[in-house]
Amino acid sequence: MALHLTAEISMSNDDLILNTRRGYSLVARKSEGKAPWVVFLGGFRSDMKGTKAQYLSRWCEKKGHSFLRFDYSGHGASGGRFEEGTIGQWTQDALEVIDAFCEGPCILVGSSMGGWIMLRVALALGKRVHGLLGIAAAPDFTRDLISKDLSTEQQAGLEREGRITVTSEHDPDGYILTQLFIQDGAACCLLDAPLDITVPVRLLQGCEDSEVPWQTALRLSECLQATDVRVQLLKDGDHRLSRPEQLTLISDTLADLIQTVESASATAASD
Repeated sequence: MALHLTAEISMSNDDLILNTRRGYSLVARKSEGKAPWVVFLGGFRSDMKGTKAQYLSRWCEKKGHSFLRFDYSGHGASGGRFEEGTIGQWTQDALEVIDAFCEGPCILVGSSMGGWIMLRVALALGKRVHGLLGIAAAPDFTRDLISKDLSTEQQAGLEREGRITVTSEHDPDGYILTQLFIQDGAACCLLDAPLDITVPVRLLQGCEDSEVPWQTALRLSECLQATDVRVQLLKDGDHRLSRPEQLTLISDTLADLIQTVESASATAASD
């Protein structure tokens, strides 16, 4: 499947621009090196200039690994309206960007919501995906977290108006939450059945995460059909996992995963 054949690709400075048939552009950055590609999938309302994305970009470039990061529609430098986005649409964004800008095997790194997108992309791409690294991965969060946290008044407003503004102590301006986003998320949920993913998986999760319960990582590990699954809980870890020592842990975990993938590929080639 060559999705990019139906879209126009251009460049602006260091940005790669994929003009989709859906009426918006997706902006990505990559550095080419050795295989497999490391593809970073960001979180809800995050972008490719976030701490973890930039840290892993520098790390991969230093180690000579190919690396790709991008912004979903409605995020960062990409076009489109955030409030029109859904899990399904952002998964399609990821598939199109991967198809357009990298070739061959890849390892997916998903942060928060990106962990959900990571799983959906892995299921779609099949054997092209050789490993997964989830960082505070949040599959099914629209149903299991957001919907459950809405007050009765918010739920009524969402049903009546089709959208509400969600605010918090840390985000007084808030963001627009739509009924479409919640409904699409329900259709995209994954943790109610076994996941046909058999590649090595690493999951890093903070026990002090106020956004994603640490139990989510254990639940995800149980759903995966893969046998090489490791969950590492950080007792003092928050949701961002962006302190210097946590970033080092992320890159160390990625390095180990790359080595595991390369060893498996070498063994398969010799058989």
